[in-house]
Amino acid sequence: MNKIQSIRGMNDLLPDKSPLWQYLEDKVRGLFERYGLEEIRFPILEQTELFKRSIGEVTDIVEKEMYTFLDRNGESLTLRPEGTAGCVRAGEEAGLLGQPQRLWYRGPMFRYERPQKGRLRQFHQIGAEVFGLQGPDIDAELLILTNRLWRELGISSHVSLEINSLGSSEDRASYRQALVAWLLQRRDALDEDSQRRLESNPLRILDSKNPDTQKLLAGAPKLSDYLGDEARRHFAGLCAILDAAGVSYSVNEKLVRGLDYYGKTVFEWVTSSLGAQGTVCAGGRYDGLVEQLGGKPASAVGFAMGVERLVLLLEAADAVPESVRHKVDVYIVGVGNVSSQMLVAAEALRDHCSAARVLSHCGGGSFKNQFKKADRSGAAVALVIGEDEAAAGLVTLKYLRQDSPQQTLPLAEATALIQTLLTTSGENGGRSS
Repeated sequence: MNKIQSIRGMNDLLPDKSPLWQYLEDKVRGLFERYGLEEIRFPILEQTELFKRSIGEVTDIVEKEMYTFLDRNGESLTLRPEGTAGCVRAGEEAGLLGQPQRLWYRGPMFRYERPQKGRLRQFHQIGAEVFGLQGPDIDAELLILTNRLWRELGISSHVSLEINSLGSSEDRASYRQALVAWLLQRRDALDEDSQRRLESNPLRILDSKNPDTQKLLAGAPKLSDYLGDEARRHFAGLCAILDAAGVSYSVNEKLVRGLDYYGKTVFEWVTSSLGAQGTVCAGGRYDGLVEQLGGKPASAVGFAMGVERLVLLLEAADAVPESVRHKVDVYIVGVGNVSSQMLVAAEALRDHCSAARVLSHCGGGSFKNQFKKADRSGAAVALVIGEDEAAAGLVTLKYLRQDSPQQTLPLAEATALIQTLLTTSGENGGRSS
């Protein structure tokens, strides 16, 4: 019988990688809380119409990439390809969007596309959405937040910020007309994909990855020339705040994003450290989406970051803390019939060093073999309990990562010593208890 394997592009998260994911998620969650964002959770399955109305029926996501099916009642359902639409639906349905809200979420998203490094069919995003605030100050604060996150993760030198303004829907309509007229005169010089988009979503041609198309676009009309006064003021205000806050950025007039609901501010944090998959965080303002989905008009701005890509970037930037690389702080080794004493000692350590990761060796084995496992675990210290020590209420503390003499002492004293050792290690950049 053939083995059942995972679906292509839907990967398992194995124990050697999960600590890094947990580290990243904890960092993000803690930072969001410091900025006053509250967590919201919503289903991975929604009515297909939600995404058609929000993302746009002529986008690549809706046309080619969504996992859509009919349920037993004949209703069309879709695995969420992104988080903003579901967040808006949940907030509006619960009556939250009548006043300012600062929300964040995390979880899996699904798109049927060609799997490659940093791009999967089941991928994970962490997103933030803010509702009910109109000015450029909240746009800027979200960018200041993400800028701080990169600093705290140690990857600031590997990312850069690109921003643009898409203006109002009226601004984009005027620009679209001018752009299409210009492109029609050069239709034969466009690549096949851009020719298709010329009829359905011409603004997406601006971020074509085809070098010849990009060369052609150098002479195209610029969206900035079609922005109204309100959009210009909003964008100028955003730039002024970012300048004052010391957040570096570049204006990319070809940045349009791939979702129809964006207007005014759009942005991407990009990297050159991951090859073709250069965007690690992106978002913008979408003031019309709440009303478009049936709610009362509400301004909104947000972003999403790709967890898989950020994990890859942490590794590429050599920004993974040593405390994440090892899984155990204390490894307990036994000699003789001392299994119960080993487990009691492990519980005492967990009681008094609540953050310590303690592994008590189980399954027997020689003393030499146990010590090999202790060393491979990455533990800072080993606690050795023999029958004589157990009878006397003592343990032997052996240092595995520093040149210090081993000590035989009562368990309570060993626990206090380990507490100090791990706390000191945490203050010096290692794990804190």
